[in-house]
Amino acid sequence: MTLNDDERELLRRISEAGSPVEPSDYFHSIYPPNFPASAAEDDPRREAWVELQMNLYRAYIRLHEGGLIRVVHPANGERGDLVVATEASRDALA
Repeated sequence: MTLNDDERELLRRISEAGSPVEPSDYFHSIYPPNFPASAAEDDPRREAWVELQMNLYRAYIRLHEGGLIRVVHPANGERGDLVVATEASRDALA
């Protein structure tokens, strides 16, 4: 599987975590908000940032579908799925 930049960065962080993680915990550190909290919903900077966040969700899904991460603790209503990198992720990151 050829990884795009978002997939590679998310997989790298999951691989380096050392324990099960919720992938969305990394989204704001990969793409921090670059607008004030008071920015309007239709502020172009907010809209661009939302699109980046959606791309990370897409990356998460592709990593799961590609067998590069696996769910070890399903979502429970208080938190999302906790995942780990699979053996195949090493090859993908090489």
